[in-house]
Amino acid sequence: MKRFFQPIEKDGSFKKPTLSENKKEPTKLLTWNANSFLLRIKNNWAEFTKFIERFDPDVIAIQEVRMPAAGSKCAPKNPRELKDDTSSSREEKLVVTRALSNPPFKNYNVWWSLSDSKYAGTALFIKKCFQPRKVSFSLDAKGSKHERDGRVILAEFETFRILNTYVPNNGWKEEESSFPRRRKWDKRMQEFVVATSDKPLIWCGDLNVSHEDIDVSHPEFFSAAKLNGYIPPNKEDCGQPGFTLAERRRFGGILKEGKLVDAYRFLHKDSDMECGFSWSGNPVGKYRGKRMRIDYFIVSEKLKDRIVSCEMHGHGIELDGFYGSDHCPVSLELSEKDADAKQD
Repeated sequence: MKRFFQPIEKDGSFKKPTLSENKKEPTKLLTWNANSFLLRIKNNWAEFTKFIERFDPDVIAIQEVRMPAAGSKCAPKNPRELKDDTSSSREEKLVVTRALSNPPFKNYNVWWSLSDSKYAGTALFIKKCFQPRKVSFSLDAKGSKHERDGRVILAEFETFRILNTYVPNNGWKEEESSFPRRRKWDKRMQEFVVATSDKPLIWCGDLNVSHEDIDVSHPEFFSAAKLNGYIPPNKEDCGQPGFTLAERRRFGGILKEGKLVDAYRFLHKDSDMECGFSWSGNPVGKYRGKRMRIDYFIVSEKLKDRIVSCEMHGHGIELDGFYGSDHCPVSLELSEKDADAKQD
């Protein structure tokens, strides 16, 4: 039998080899709203790459990709492919493909769900040693179409599903692209978690809601926030998008109906003013130091005892660990199912 040994480096920087190939399903996951994947590649890629090498996730869920889908003007779009029918789009696609062709990203298969324009969009990276049974792009039961604006990627494995979503922002006003759109999304999301309860779910991404007062740095500020003095007719719609009573109550209903657990809050019961938030306002202006936790890992109750860690990897007003985005990466680590079974 062959044995492979890796010598320990003299400077003490020895890193254990990855054990992903020995696992049946992914257990280390990362979610991040990149706030333009192309810009992060151009400006923050070396730093982010080092972070990925250190954490070595099995799955990377990206939101707000902001790369347009393939397809020429006035022609049907292909939301699974990057646009490359113009000189500028070909150049942008080349930048992305080159970045992903190098380690550690070349070790992943990637699925795209893209908008027609440079708006929204999601991506899901899964290590090549893990092959999902099915990948779909909609909250609908059939999943045959892509969600509008590329907001959903759903990967099904043997014992659980991974759902990556970029949830629509609630907005400030009672108009078609704002409150009604978010209410419709939340209703569909609740229907989805109930309809797919046959298998445990790991739901991650930018969910654009802070569930409790503890999930924002300044509850009074966010509750009283207004845009141009506008006050919605329903008091439950007042305040900062993501922190209105209406959104928070609907989110609580989704968790209850789907028998779901907020992995971070399951482990972290107390407020953490330094590392307890995933979104931070601009360091300049009235939002300086104002932060929210709107990026989550939500897991089925059946998985809660397997939660090893759930952490936010950014901190401070100056956005350390945000890699150029206004969101920081959030990680989840589960224990292996077989290991739990042996303990039982």
